[in-house]
Amino acid sequence: MIAYFENELKEIEASIHSLNEDVFARWVEEGMQTINTGHKIIVSGLGKNVPICEKFVGSMVSVGMDAAFLHTNSAVHGDMGIVKEGDMVIILTKSGETSESIYLARLLKERKVNMWLLTFEAESTLTREISNCIILKLNNEGDMWNIMPNNSTTINLIILQGLCMQIAKKRGIQIRDFRKNHPGGHIGEILSNH
Repeated sequence: MIAYFENELKEIEASIHSLNEDVFARWVEEGMQTINTGHKIIVSGLGKNVPICEKFVGSMVSVGMDAAFLHTNSAVHGDMGIVKEGDMVIILTKSGETSESIYLARLLKERKVNMWLLTFEAESTLTREISNCIILKLNNEGDMWNIMPNNSTTINLIILQGLCMQIAKKRGIQIRDFRKNHPGGHIGEILSNH
């Protein structure tokens, strides 16, 4: 049984190592500029990526940085109102061919936003539509059929958390900034001593 987890860790490690560090560094810099100029970072996804997006937003707001989740389906039913000029919008789609994501990306092109794509396919409709792309390789999802969104969503979480932490680091966010947003629970107890 341990061998399964070891194989999963190898798949995830290989995928992380496929990250273009220069593009990621530019993403971090542009994310920092977005926050520093009073705008927000919006993440949009469907299905199993929904909780991944929500976790990223939770981490961002915990350290006092403005972020929001835009459900790709709900976006066209009024929720696009959350998107303001100057915001960064990150679309998550493994294939880059999800019809709802393509539709949303085309609508967002009409707004003055900084669009980014987080995907696992170098050649897709969305990599052609969106110029800023984080493209990762993934050999296997870790299920019996190599189709369920297991490893891809885990990697999306790791990458987005990395984006959040690197922006926070570059902005010089201190533990006191985190403490004032997290007074409750065990973490709140620990932080009360800082």
